[in-house]
Amino acid sequence: MITCPKCSKDNQDHYKFCLGCGAELPRDAAPKPFSPQTPGHGIKAQSAAPAPNAPTAAPPVTAPPAGSPPVAAAPPGAQQSQPPAGPTVSCPQCGHINAPSNLFCGSCGFRLAPAAAPKAAPAPAPAAGGGSVVLTALRADGTEAGTFALPGTTVTVGRETGAIFAGDSYLSPRHATFKQQGPKVTVKDEGSLNGVYKKLVRDVPVELKPNDMFRIGQEIIKFEPLNPQAPAPDGVERLGSPAKGYVGRIALVIGREVTGNAFPIPETGVHLGRERGDVLFPEDGYVSGLHCRLSWEGGRLLLTDLGSSNGSFMRLREETEIKSGDVLLMGQQLFRVAV
Repeated sequence: MITCPKCSKDNQDHYKFCLGCGAELPRDAAPKPFSPQTPGHGIKAQSAAPAPNAPTAAPPVTAPPAGSPPVAAAPPGAQQSQPPAGPTVSCPQCGHINAPSNLFCGSCGFRLAPAAAPKAAPAPAPAAGGGSVVLTALRADGTEAGTFALPGTTVTVGRETGAIFAGDSYLSPRHATFKQQGPKVTVKDEGSLNGVYKKLVRDVPVELKPNDMFRIGQEIIKFEPLNPQAPAPDGVERLGSPAKGYVGRIALVIGREVTGNAFPIPETGVHLGRERGDVLFPEDGYVSGLHCRLSWEGGRLLLTDLGSSNGSFMRLREETEIKSGDVLLMGQQLFRVAV
């Protein structure tokens, strides 16, 4: 048994997170070093054969509650305990079978209370002649904070709309416009200060174009491509550090049109996370241990979420189609779309 150093609850030896408080349990063996799929800067990729019968280590997930119910499959080789007698609760993130009294999954640490809570009442039907799109605000622990049925086929929402938008000072008065044309629903940023972000699907790469921005945890990150400087009017070439093998950089957005720390992106790619990877955010508890990956493929920079607890979000630059189940980040709130 492993005794939790935080709440003193006893847990089975193979559990990674405490069933009582969700804290990460101590390990006897030292943690394995980070082994990215892309080699480090300036190192050529080398293939290494895995040891026979060696289990595959699953990327750690963070303890902070998810902003929306994750949909991750159990990692290959994950150890499963014998199902407890009587009613059980299946973890929606990894599929592990837990006792109904568990507040957190013993395998991945996902908070089970929201999943075990009674189903919320269905969203109110829209008024006659209105649209069929419903936005549901989500709290930090994944529970629902209220719904808003769009009253027409073209509706602009923001802080001045009131309802579930009124309490967020990071929302612009007129933040985004939702438009419905038959079965197709789109959202468009109305020049808001803080933008509209769409949550990425796990393990599905999305292209980052020059000056695109994305968000992980509380970090807002901008992609800036590497553009060679043109010669001076008299033909003199500009001096600069060697840039061979690099495609651009990512910079932290710290204000409107203001960036802070920047990190180069080599052609071999980079991993971002709180504990493991090439670029780390150790002070951001909403960033997973290994959160996402940037990879350079076919002349394009791709962003891939690696099954993070709280997700990766891409800022929308143009009118974008959304579907039922999509999660949008506007201001400091998450909204699940139902069509």
